[in-house]
Amino acid sequence: MRLSRKSDYALRAVRHLSGLPKGQLGSINSVAEAEVVPREFLAKILKDLTRSGILVSYQGVKGGYAMAQEPREVSFLNVIEAIDGPLHLNLCTEPDGCRCNQYETCDIRIFWETQEASFKKALSKQRFAKYRKGRK
Repeated sequence: MRLSRKSDYALRAVRHLSGLPKGQLGSINSVAEAEVVPREFLAKILKDLTRSGILVSYQGVKGGYAMAQEPREVSFLNVIEAIDGPLHLNLCTEPDGCRCNQYETCDIRIFWETQEASFKKALSKQRFAKYRKGRK
């Protein structure tokens, strides 16, 4: 399993924006430069994060982006799932993903479900208040 580049960039963007002083907006250009993310790709990512309620977008010459919630309320899992959709480690754990005739008794499916739950729990515990760039 590999985290998508889009999710990686989204995590970096949220980290950057969560480190800004309250009331300060981050422009696409400032985030792209600080996090070394292609500007056009970042624009799409920020739109997805805004649509999901993680960020707020302000239009106009002095517009930009800000956190919609406190950084302590936003987890890595929130950001990843806002970008890539529900996280699944294996086809067997996806709703309607496994069509195996051994689904009910499959030890491998149970293993993947356990691993997925642990991974999601770990990602849920990681909040941006801890990872804000430039703030302690």
